[in-house]
Amino acid sequence: MSAYDGKRVVITGGGSGIGFATAELLVRAGSRVVITGRDEQKLDAALRRLGAGAAAVRGDVASLADLDVLAERVRAELGAVDALFVNAGVTSASPFEETTEAMFDASFAVNVKGAFFTVQKLAPLLAPGAGVVLTTSVANVMGLAETSVYAAGKAALRSLARSLSRELLPRGVRVNAVSPGPVDTGILEGAMGAEAAARFKADRVAENPMGRFGTPEEIARAVAFLAFDATYTTGAELVVDGGVTQL
Repeated sequence: MSAYDGKRVVITGGGSGIGFATAELLVRAGSRVVITGRDEQKLDAALRRLGAGAAAVRGDVASLADLDVLAERVRAELGAVDALFVNAGVTSASPFEETTEAMFDASFAVNVKGAFFTVQKLAPLLAPGAGVVLTTSVANVMGLAETSVYAAGKAALRSLARSLSRELLPRGVRVNAVSPGPVDTGILEGAMGAEAAARFKADRVAENPMGRFGTPEEIARAVAFLAFDATYTTGAELVVDGGVTQL
């Protein structure tokens, strides 16, 4: 029997990439997982792969009404939550001078507002001893060109991991963050276009001490550790980046 058998888990942004890899790891280990995302086709495809141990709720974390629907569905499906992986996010890249108000607002609406209210709406369902994991990024400490808005949002999440930890400790809930380095999930092509994404990825590989991108599965194992195994850890950020911010 796995240590994750019977655990009740919610993953936002669970239809693909790191979110899906985490859902797959936990479902295979016996957990019951609810995933959410904006793309119904991705969610349907994810459910076909995950099988009976998973359920999906289509919704946008930037919408508080959608988060209310998610909370009610989670209550009906799981009753309570042992782990909440706040993973939904958007990647944006633009030169500082060309960044518009609409681009700024769209990024913060999902990456910061969405994360904050996801935790707020699901907090009443968190069981004592539950773990919350936020997805930050190495961008929050690296000062990469053309990522100012995205990096600022991820830095805000790093701060939230600390402040929400303090606020939720009386309930016996831990809050931590996982900070992925370069992971090839396909999201960059959609955000930057194929040519710009290829250049960006080549630069990231060249500067990485391990000389490669990470895999979603490697990040998923770190998420599971923070959510369940790191029982004496809260307010921390676990960096999983091939050493790029450390060496």
